[in-house]
Amino acid sequence: MENLFNAVSIALMLILGTGACVDEPSDIHRLDFKTPAELHQFFSYKAGSTIVSGHRGTVENGLSENSIEGMEAVLRHVPAFFEIDPRLTKDSVVVLMHDATLERTTNGKGKLADYTWAELQQLRLKDREGNVTPYRIPTLDEVIEWARGKTVLNLDQKDLPIALSADIIRKHNAYSFVMVTVHSPEQARFYVDQNSDQMLSAHIKTPEVFEAYRAANIPFNRMIAYIGPDVKPENQEMYKLLHAEGVMCMVSAAPTYDKLPNRAERADAYRAVFADGASILESDLPIEVGNALN
Repeated sequence: MENLFNAVSIALMLILGTGACVDEPSDIHRLDFKTPAELHQFFSYKAGSTIVSGHRGTVENGLSENSIEGMEAVLRHVPAFFEIDPRLTKDSVVVLMHDATLERTTNGKGKLADYTWAELQQLRLKDREGNVTPYRIPTLDEVIEWARGKTVLNLDQKDLPIALSADIIRKHNAYSFVMVTVHSPEQARFYVDQNSDQMLSAHIKTPEVFEAYRAANIPFNRMIAYIGPDVKPENQEMYKLLHAEGVMCMVSAAPTYDKLPNRAERADAYRAVFADGASILESDLPIEVGNALN
């Protein structure tokens, strides 16, 4: 589908227009924004735009969620950005891990917060079938620098204090390619007060929550909105409200359509999400989503 590749075209025009150098690896799709304004413009609502978000990176093809290797593999197939999960180790190093415990996604045991960073480096990540891979748990600092010039990151909210998230983004000067998930206008206000350029991924599932963001004077011109996990009639009101403010709407297939039993059913469901009016589809299977749209 040509709309999917509008994202690539815009990114390439930005790269060529600013004279940016393309570093290795050269065989990936890139979303390379030099300023926060370019990031905000890319994610402003345009009818027909379709963008893929890798939920925790990907779990496809024997890859591990929340891994650099998984995210880079996705970019070899489709332009995408990535929702990732920062957590704190025992010695306050920020690493990527969705669960508070290690068993499901690594060959370790127990709580992540009971391990130091040095101890976690000895572990290996698992794939979704439970097989141990060669991949290690990455730090958030590593992932941010890996993403620079390649893609956009969406930091979900786990056990990391939001003040620390803001500090890390500031340290890396990553406002042109890192957004943060917020679950309330109060969280959004904190980030915007820290830096008015901060891009937000806001949970806005009802008209009442939409009005709460408006009442709190949260800028709509630097956010995307997560409206839920499925196609339903109530989405139409949310599209109308949010599109009028220039906000792209995101649906997550991770808890719903990704679990359909075969590829053809999933492909139909992914296409239906965009036909319904969403601009962004978040999925555990972003390569498969890209194939369904192409």
